[in-house]
Amino acid sequence: MRIFLICCFSLLLIACGDDRADRLQANIKTADYLIENLGNNLDTDRIRNAIILQQYATLLAKEKPDLSPLLTELSKDATRNGPMYRSLTDRLSTLKSRPDVLGDIEAQLYESETLVEASDPNLYSDALSDPINVIADMSDGELARVNAISKTQSLQANGAESNGAGSQLVGNPGYGQWQSNSSGGSFWQWYAAYTLFSAISPRQIGYDRWSSRRDYSYYNDVGRNRYTSPQQKKSQDDLAQRTKKKFGNKGGFNSPYAKSKTGASSMSTASKQAQRAPSFSGKSSYSKQKASSSSFRNSTSTTSRGVRRGK
Repeated sequence: MRIFLICCFSLLLIACGDDRADRLQANIKTADYLIENLGNNLDTDRIRNAIILQQYATLLAKEKPDLSPLLTELSKDATRNGPMYRSLTDRLSTLKSRPDVLGDIEAQLYESETLVEASDPNLYSDALSDPINVIADMSDGELARVNAISKTQSLQANGAESNGAGSQLVGNPGYGQWQSNSSGGSFWQWYAAYTLFSAISPRQIGYDRWSSRRDYSYYNDVGRNRYTSPQQKKSQDDLAQRTKKKFGNKGGFNSPYAKSKTGASSMSTASKQAQRAPSFSGKSSYSKQKASSSSFRNSTSTTSRGVRRGK
């Protein structure tokens, strides 16, 4: 009888054991399939906003041929050659070949889950609303915004200021990066393919001012959790911390991601769920489930006392 009980207990331990390594490999296979499937959907024009992006770029290039080089680059977002799709494939490659750079098994599992979510065609289509709306704004009202309220309404609702053409892409590491200047501040530097934005924008975009007065964009307010690599996320967080220390006790600085901006409209269910999800925690669903289970056990053991002490 004792041997039987020991065997049962051992089987129970195995069943409740740490299966994160297996889950990680399963997620990698799933992400691999879904990202390739997403690429096929782009190839065959089955992503709604990818189609609109290409159409908008073509239409505006006819009206403003001087913008053609920039529009050509933006239209690449509707293909496998765009920065957003390439980022997904690069992140998956890192997860396969160099997982240790991401951290421990928990961080790797979190990244695998994020890649699975990011390859959702509906979520991806919504993310393309940023380059679409950049083109819409450059058309002087001839082309309508997609998945977002008008520029005037958005600026007013958020108490934001316009940073000129390309505003929706500022802060997105697919298009540029924050650079330090001689005074210790940071400014937005477009990558070479997008430098024309600098020429048609009213001013250099400083991080301090942008953080407190930025307008809505899909990336910064909905998609950042899914379309940012762990290394990019760390760089963003480090910059926010350095800037906060620069202000010291004077106040006047809040993380640009501390509060979501108003401006989204007609998003997919996937994006609405992503918007409601908490910001980066670095914890996989495995860890969250364990924490939730532990929290439940702790709460049930003190519920009666807690109720009696309530006012």
